[in-house]
This record gives sequence, structure tokens and C-alpha cells, in this order.
Amino acid sequence: MTDDEILERLRDILHDTFGIERASVQPETHLFKDLDLDSIDAVDLAIKVQELTGKRIKPDEFKAVRLVSDVVLAVRGLLAA
Repeated sequence: MTDDEILERLRDILHDTFGIERASVQPETHLFKDLDLDSIDAVDLAIKVQELTGKRIKPDEFKAVRLVSDVVLAVRGLLAA
């Protein structure tokens, strides 16, 4: 899966789960400041990433995620592992 494909899947997840407009989800978008996600939303997003990749993301790794591009990198890393 390419980074662009991962980004599209994230747009779908954020739209379907949190009602966020797909156009507002860009690599440089901050999950908490720009999209108003909170810590509970971050847990939900981590679960969706797990469903997408079939692999569990370590909580410590996901705590460092701030930007949409960070999520893309995390997904890419899980898929490569």
C-alpha cells in the first residue's frame, strides 16, 4: 500500500468515525489542534489502524503521533513488519 493509498484510507476512517471532511485531512494536518480529536478519539483511531493493518500498534508509539503524516508512517511501518 502506498502512502497516498494509506492517506485515502485515513481520510475514510476519519470521515466515517469522526465526521471529519476528507478535504481537511492532509499530511500536515494536526490531529488534535486542527481536527479537534481528543485522547479517547486517539484510542479509537489506534483501533482503526489495527483493523486496517491487522497488527497492533504499541501505545508508546502511538503517543508520539501528532500529524496525519505520523499516522501514515505508523501504518506503513506496521504493514512492513
